[in-house]
Amino acid sequence: MSVFIAGIDVTIVNVALPSIQHSLHASVTGLQWTIDAYTLVIACLLMLSGSLADRFGRRRVFQIGLSLFSLGSLLCSLAPSLDFLVASRALQAVGGSMLNPVAMSIIANTFPDRKDRARAIGVWGSVAGLSLASGPVLGGVLVSAVGWRSIFWINVPISLAVIVLTQHFVPESKAPHARRLDPAGQGLVIVMLGSVTAAIIEGPNHGWGSGLILGLFLVAAVAAAVLVFVELRRREPLVDPRFFRSPPFAGATLIAVAAYATLGGFLFLNTLYLQNVRGYSALQAGLLTIPMAAMLGVFATVSGRLVAARGPRLSLTLAGPALAIGALMFVGLGAHTTVWYLIVAYLIFGTGSGLVAAPITNTALSGMPADQAGVAGAIASTSRQFGAALGVAVVGAIVAGSSRGGFTTASHGAWAVIAACGLAVLLLGLGSTGAWAQRTAKRNGERLTARPLEEVPDDLTAVTAH
Repeated sequence: MSVFIAGIDVTIVNVALPSIQHSLHASVTGLQWTIDAYTLVIACLLMLSGSLADRFGRRRVFQIGLSLFSLGSLLCSLAPSLDFLVASRALQAVGGSMLNPVAMSIIANTFPDRKDRARAIGVWGSVAGLSLASGPVLGGVLVSAVGWRSIFWINVPISLAVIVLTQHFVPESKAPHARRLDPAGQGLVIVMLGSVTAAIIEGPNHGWGSGLILGLFLVAAVAAAVLVFVELRRREPLVDPRFFRSPPFAGATLIAVAAYATLGGFLFLNTLYLQNVRGYSALQAGLLTIPMAAMLGVFATVSGRLVAARGPRLSLTLAGPALAIGALMFVGLGAHTTVWYLIVAYLIFGTGSGLVAAPITNTALSGMPADQAGVAGAIASTSRQFGAALGVAVVGAIVAGSSRGGFTTASHGAWAVIAACGLAVLLLGLGSTGAWAQRTAKRNGERLTARPLEEVPDDLTAVTAH
């Protein structure tokens, strides 16, 4: 139930963006912050939430996350202004960061038998796919029938029900050797990711050469340098810079950013195009997006089997071109492009989005010691969330900064950038899964084993790989 509401929130809010824009008189920049306030906060807090759950109890942190998510959703539905909505989305994300990663830890500890755990993870993955596919339709129905505020109402009763069910049926568990908290590393991650995203979103408004924007980029660069310096000197760092000496891990991190930038950018641009340019209702826009979501769900399953049978290379080499071709089909988009053309583009793009999901984590874990798989998987998950936030920031900045021909013409450059990210997935996939990359990853893994950073139960490796 928790993964369902967290998954729906990814797509259901995008469907409501035009209604929010009209109701709260929001600019494109304001809509960017509405999406990125959620994804960026989750990206910054995922690893911290996992550490807190291991230290203070997974059930307890899970219930706290549900409470914050519910409160944030309620405040979103009552938002009198855009600033209030963005702040409420950030609160909602604080709770959201405690849901999926902690839920996976709960599954790992509740089902000690590997076969039982595999079935439980299968159910978890199916619900995740169902939530992503049903988000546009459910959002379209609610926005068309009741209004955009209703998309946040549904989270409240479900969250409250999950809190009660968790109390009765989920056993409490803690890590036998919880990782030490790293407040310095956590703060630097927030400053680094937040500064980059803010600079890109606000660049068109303040000017790319303005002191504010250049200052934000400088702050991000300094934070990144200090983060490396600080983390190399900690025994249990939040982010171990040594991981990035492994080409598969570094490649997987960049692939996650590029792939989820395409997805975040697609959802943002497509919603505004269908409703603001084509004049479709929220329900019609949601229904039209079903082919993309359906292909994403189907090929996420196919990708998992391909990775299990043949490794991540094939999935990545298929995903990259599919993402690039699907995005390129939108470059020439006009106000009267046929629906069948859109559906074909959705099918191709959804195929690429589905194929790229499984190999990211598999590649990230390649050559990593089993006792550090949890940290490596958490960094990969953080990269996904930051990629989605970055995608919205970049394509929104391109559209907001263009003064030619309205939204449709302005979006052509944004679609080209998304296509370039798809090509990057292909090139990075080829580079990070080759023989040289595997040999280098193996050597790096041996060096990491010489100075272990944490203790993670071996049975978590399979969970993280999912």
